[in-house]
Amino acid sequence: MAGKIMKGGEFLIAETDCQDIFTPEDFTDEQRSIAETTEQFVENEIIPHHDEIEAQNFEYVVEGMKKCGELGLLMMDAPEEEGGLELDKATSMLVGEKISTSGSFSVAFAAHTGIGTLPLIYYGTAAQKEKYLEKIISGEWCSAYCLTEPGSGSDALGAQASATLSEDGKNYILNGTKQYITNGGFAELFTVFAKIDKQHFTAFLVEKSFEGLVVGNEEKKMGIKGSSTTQIILDNCKVPVENVLGEIGKGHKIAFNSLNIGRFKLGAGVTGASKMALAEGIRYANERKQFNRQISSFGAIQEKIADLTASIYASESLVYRLAGLLDDKIATIDKDADDYYDQYLKAIEEYAPECGISKVFCSDVLAKTVDEVVQIHGGYGFCSEYPAERYYRDERINRIFEGTNEINRLLTSGMILKRAMKGELPLQAESMKAFEALMTPSFEDVDESIPFIAEKMTIQNLKTLFLILSGAGVQKYMDKLADEQEILMAASDVVIQIFAMESAVLRAEKIIGTLSPAKQEQLKAAVKVATFNATEVAASAAKKGAYMVEEGDILTMILSGVRRFTKYDASGLLQAKRTLAAAANEAEKYIF
Repeated sequence: MAGKIMKGGEFLIAETDCQDIFTPEDFTDEQRSIAETTEQFVENEIIPHHDEIEAQNFEYVVEGMKKCGELGLLMMDAPEEEGGLELDKATSMLVGEKISTSGSFSVAFAAHTGIGTLPLIYYGTAAQKEKYLEKIISGEWCSAYCLTEPGSGSDALGAQASATLSEDGKNYILNGTKQYITNGGFAELFTVFAKIDKQHFTAFLVEKSFEGLVVGNEEKKMGIKGSSTTQIILDNCKVPVENVLGEIGKGHKIAFNSLNIGRFKLGAGVTGASKMALAEGIRYANERKQFNRQISSFGAIQEKIADLTASIYASESLVYRLAGLLDDKIATIDKDADDYYDQYLKAIEEYAPECGISKVFCSDVLAKTVDEVVQIHGGYGFCSEYPAERYYRDERINRIFEGTNEINRLLTSGMILKRAMKGELPLQAESMKAFEALMTPSFEDVDESIPFIAEKMTIQNLKTLFLILSGAGVQKYMDKLADEQEILMAASDVVIQIFAMESAVLRAEKIIGTLSPAKQEQLKAAVKVATFNATEVAASAAKKGAYMVEEGDILTMILSGVRRFTKYDASGLLQAKRTLAAAANEAEKYIF
């Protein structure tokens, strides 16, 4: 366990020791074995039936889920005393990464093991778990989660589905329509949210066989065509009172905690998908010849491959740093405590900002990756005979799943600033120091013998810049800042790049001494490219935020700070990109 466990958002004001983070290089033999089992399952059981799954022959999905159950892949988060494996979040995220290469099947898997199973584990009574959990973690039954409605997407609490107690007091009668339900066509158990007496937002465990539950038609989707997505219609659906999940009126806790978990798991999944897409792009670039040369030898293609490799390295570093944060925090909880799961979920909620960062950054990396892979393929990338076309279509939903990236950006900076205003994070005092730094010229001597010192200074400068901008925003708008969405979005773009860049640098600092000279050069190249790209994004966002928050002399002063605090000496950038591209092209895959 790490020596110091930081609070959520504290990375912005505190220095993290590289030895205190978890990295992919820290996986145990057991974790690597589970990852290999998952890869073999996908290769042997799913890929051969890919076309049938894409044609919505869902019997292959259901059968695949049963085989996952036999391998133990559905029970990683379930308690040991209830038949599960109760593995750590790093392992759970590693399996999510490896399963992502199965295309549409991975959507069914993620929905089942995440939002389809975890509410029952965290909030179910002993009787509910005894009745349903074994069926779910064995793969005998598939599960689904019914929150979204035709009229309520991001505003989950605006749901209109209703629940009324029957006259005999034995059942709740549910009415309403749920939209975009993953696994809807073949799930046997649904976690359904409805308002009792139109006001008490509550969760229910609803079996497919219950009277009044109707499964709608399959949606005609742009991508992930092999996943089942339907409406679930509740037409006087009778649900026994003992199937209320959690407390009446506390359904929002189940909904939001489930989404936090979904966000960090999605980060791992899209990172795996990015690796797969990059490998496909490199293979094609090595095969395709133009002007009697492999197109992978052209600088324009090499730069794409280098940028994608560096971005995926940052994505992977971020995901498993977050896994370590979650696991370290959870490890401090007394397993025998009566309120274990309450504390467990609070531990995850502590890192809600980082969960949002993971979801946004990693899904944006996948979006960029598949776009460039299509571009590398040229016209062939637009044809369905090549996998690049499917990658492009399948990717798009990831910026909508688990709360849109816009919602997650608003939540990330919004939660951090809210905690600061409540005194839970000392951002105000740090903001004052940042303003002092803005008005004080810096003549720091740089010890170039320190590994990644230029990148570390850049990260620290970006943190100072964020504190300046957030301090100015709070001072101007106070508690009304939550309504200034454009400003919050700009602030989040700075925060997201800081966490990603810092994760990449800390990982590199931790592992570089264990690598061969050639691998060290590749790692340094990845850090340089990732830092340069992240700094450019953060600089643009900070400049936009400054114009939105201030004007006059104060604006001029902050803009000078933007220029000063976003300087990064990326000397050797071209050679760094060529080093990365050469290694990736030779390996024909992601190289870290």
